Amino acid sequence: MSLTALVHSVLRKLKGDDDGVPKEAYQVNIASLGARLWDVFSRTYDLGFIGFGGPPVHFQIFHRRFVDGMGKTPWIDEQTYQELFAISQALPGPGSTKMLFNIAQIRAGIIPAAVVFLLWSLPAALAMFGLSLGVQRINNVLPDPVYALLSGLNASTVGLIALAAVQLARKAITDKLTRLLVVFGACAGLCYNALWYFPVLIVIAGTITVLWDCWLRAWIGKLKRKRSNTHSATPEPLVESGLAGENVQSTEDNRGGPHRRHAAGRNSTSEIEQVDRNNTGKTDDASINQDATTARPQPPARPSANSISGHGIPVKFGILLIVLFFAIFTALMLVRGLLHTPPLLLAIFNNMFLAGTIIFGGGPVVIPLLREYVVEPGWVSPRDFLLGLAIIQAMPGPNFNFAVYLGALAATSASPARSAGASFVGAMLAFLGIFVPGLWISVGFQSVWRALRKRQEVVSILRGVNAAAVGFVFTAVYRLWEIGYLTKEASRGVSLAQEPWWLVVSTLTFTAVEWFNVPPPVAILTGGIAGLGWWGAVRR
Repeated sequence: MSLTALVHSVLRKLKGDDDGVPKEAYQVNIASLGARLWDVFSRTYDLGFIGFGGPPVHFQIFHRRFVDGMGKTPWIDEQTYQELFAISQALPGPGSTKMLFNIAQIRAGIIPAAVVFLLWSLPAALAMFGLSLGVQRINNVLPDPVYALLSGLNASTVGLIALAAVQLARKAITDKLTRLLVVFGACAGLCYNALWYFPVLIVIAGTITVLWDCWLRAWIGKLKRKRSNTHSATPEPLVESGLAGENVQSTEDNRGGPHRRHAAGRNSTSEIEQVDRNNTGKTDDASINQDATTARPQPPARPSANSISGHGIPVKFGILLIVLFFAIFTALMLVRGLLHTPPLLLAIFNNMFLAGTIIFGGGPVVIPLLREYVVEPGWVSPRDFLLGLAIIQAMPGPNFNFAVYLGALAATSASPARSAGASFVGAMLAFLGIFVPGLWISVGFQSVWRALRKRQEVVSILRGVNAAAVGFVFTAVYRLWEIGYLTKEASRGVSLAQEPWWLVVSTLTFTAVEWFNVPPPVAILTGGIAGLGWWGAVRR
């Protein structure tokens, strides 16, 4: 057997029987487990290495890969994508990771989705663990070029997130109401920042759209119809002119006899009635069509016509999963409250599990919360925290891998030896604590969503949640902009607006990716190089 034939034979064995793998768009893969694993691996193996830019950019990558297809079979349609995006923002935990997991689960089931999660998260998690080992051995003050490099990476990341916000808004905005909700989410997110705040904004947005789509729009349509009918009840000028025409005709017909006069009168009256009837019918039809258009939801708010059944779990089992999760969460919080000095590793896991459960809104909320959980107890120094924060912005994959870095540093905070084994255990506990809650709740909630997604009320709620969540992305642009500039004197981060060069870097990144199709990883690395170039020019 030749080498080529041997390779193909091994690949066929790894893939299994792929006859059942669907070739049509938007179809669920119900082939053998081996074929499903190969199906998801071949489409997602590189995401953990190219997913730069944070969740807003990740959502765009997922759209191109799984909705547009990029030359391959699309997995989900646009409406399903928008619903998953809304759900991933409405539930706690890492938004882009939950969305990728849900897409893979719809396509191939739970086990392939778990494999996709590992392919997505492990590359950057390992990199952040390696960074934690290196940070433990460096001086307290970093060289100036490092600060310039990190500032350049942050500036280019701001440009990427701004571009992702614009692109997401183009898809989320389907009418004037969703346009207002995007602005509402962005402005409200800028004005205040708290754990409870973003869930409240999401609930408000969903309530507004469901009230508008299901009740207010039809009610306003009825008012317009009544007003239109009131105006149409006034006497028409055509009737008066018709009667005048009959009198004139009668005067003229006195010369020709009574029979001609009566025939002309009947014809004139019938023609006027027919014209009036036709005009009234056209007016009513136009009014009805206009009101119907106003009363109907916009096409993006209609339930998806494509089925996603095949790998769903029963609703009862999904609800049981959610109840079981909150039972475990309650037990962990009781332990957290009853033990005055819990073991360090248990405290790390508890803090990360709590963060993964209560974080809504992504970056704007997770950073101050994690800072409170690891810096305030003295486990991680402020400098190490901000250094890891700057690095994670330039890493591919989920930003929640920041917890791996923090867990590794926290686990060695009480030990002068700072062993790699203790760092690894802390990193693993932090990884599980920050990711498991969001994925667990997402799996349970997906069963409920599958059962209710055809209801117009659910579609309308998700439409509003989706629009407000896109507004939060604009908030993330501002938040990172305000802490992106790192210097020796301001290691906590200050606004990039203090140096015009960073605005140039952000603008060029936005332009290069949007108009010249520069890959995001290349754009981010170019931003870092631009930061080094700036430092070489000004030496400050």
